[in-house]
Amino acid sequence: MTERIRYDAASRAIHWLTFLAVSTAFGIAWRMDSLPFSPLRLKLFNWHKWAGVTVLLLTVVRIGWRLYKPAPAPVAMPAWQRISAKALHGVLYLALLAQPLTGWAHSNASGYPVVWFGVLPLPNIAPKDKAISQAFENAHAAIGTVILVLLGVHVLAALKHHFVDHDDTLRRMLPR
Repeated sequence: MTERIRYDAASRAIHWLTFLAVSTAFGIAWRMDSLPFSPLRLKLFNWHKWAGVTVLLLTVVRIGWRLYKPAPAPVAMPAWQRISAKALHGVLYLALLAQPLTGWAHSNASGYPVVWFGVLPLPNIAPKDKAISQAFENAHAAIGTVILVLLGVHVLAALKHHFVDHDDTLRRMLPR
């Protein structure tokens, strides 16, 4: 495969770091939700927030990098697949921005600050209010479901291109 159809090293690194941060946030969320109120649950909530803020930052960096360094030319595929891939990526980027922002706002509206890695206090983006907190919590949960569905489609499409179409779509983003 030629280098001109591969994503650059920075794009690949941001992609896989985002995947790691999203996976961490979801894994922690599933674990913490099953726990009763405890010091461990509180610790996991903080770790979940840290992963979420990291997802937000990586997504902003990824969008900025993509504007600076456009994607390589796509591999040959039907127009409907190319359009679908662009749409999926666009919605996924929006969801990866909205998910941490709704979580951050939910935390603030619940009366809890967000302190990234326990060091950097972030500004409050929502007033303390039970109704607002509930609305952001519901949005956070719904967007989480959307992200899981989009990631599932994304992974299945990449695997289809690799194992059925035998093209370079998946290899373009592999670390090496």
